[in-house]
Amino acid sequence: MMQLYAHDFSEQWAGSERGELDEHGRFVDYPLEPYWRDPDHIPLLLRSDGHLIGFALLNAEAHSGRPTDRNMAEFFIVRKHRRGGLGTLAAHAIFALYPGQWEAAVARRNLAALAFWRRAAASDPQVSEIEEIDLDDASWNGPVIRFRVGAGA
Repeated sequence: MMQLYAHDFSEQWAGSERGELDEHGRFVDYPLEPYWRDPDHIPLLLRSDGHLIGFALLNAEAHSGRPTDRNMAEFFIVRKHRRGGLGTLAAHAIFALYPGQWEAAVARRNLAALAFWRRAAASDPQVSEIEEIDLDDASWNGPVIRFRVGAGA
């Protein structure tokens, strides 16, 4: 699924060298090793009615530089299952599993993802303290949505 994700995401890299195919027609492999090794890196497969529909990768990286329990590092729903609410259901289910302070950093060009994360956070009754920070520095270029899940939401 990482190749499908990289293909979808490659349009965000238009105009740059990033996201080019190698000589075998593959995108560069995503560094998944920390997700099998580090306790704060969590890989999740997403399913609906027994069918694999996507994945989520969580970590504790804080793009904002502020304390964060969870970061939605990557989130992917295959095209067939988009626009029907399954992504939002999956995001809400993930939030329920991991209460605390969250961040979802969105690449500046990824307007669809920004709209999705705004809706996913705002529509979850467990979520509170939603704020959006716009960053443009060496570590991140784009909005970061911060929110709290559970305890006090």
